Amino acid sequence: MSFVPLHLHSEYSLLDGASQLPRLIEQVVAMGLPGLALTDHGVMYGALELVKLCKSKGITPIIGNEMYVINGDIRDKSRKYPKYHQVVLAKNTQGYKNLVKLTTISHLHGIQGKGIFSRPCINKEYLVQYKEGLIVTSGCLAGEVPQAILQRRPEIAREVAAWYQEQFGDDY
Repeated sequence: MSFVPLHLHSEYSLLDGASQLPRLIEQVVAMGLPGLALTDHGVMYGALELVKLCKSKGITPIIGNEMYVINGDIRDKSRKYPKYHQVVLAKNTQGYKNLVKLTTISHLHGIQGKGIFSRPCINKEYLVQYKEGLIVTSGCLAGEVPQAILQRRPEIAREVAAWYQEQFGDDY
């Protein structure tokens, strides 16, 4: 059985990632993995480089984004909403287009916070609006489901997971 990392950050995840894509791809090839997903925080700057490098090495690139999801209006700058991490992956061309659209919306309308703490946020309404071709995961400790579990609120974790399952079906 093969393993494919679906939650990886590169140098494009400012303040979080340090891996440079050429060396990361070399390591993936050396480990015999069939592919990898690039899920930098809030951005897709490495997508084209990822595709070029993976194709040149015969491995499968998966384009993603670890988005910051809030439960509220992304245009409300009051900072009253917690930001949850949500790994979102494109499973096909339409998914890539929708991921680009969501990333653009988050940067144009969803900036939350100030200075180095500002983040491009999206909300669940937009995720649902542009869900075609996307896969979302419950991965990342800073995600809404894991945070509810860590806060010993399993009923909230189940409720959030059920919402994602209802909206995304097998793509959650």
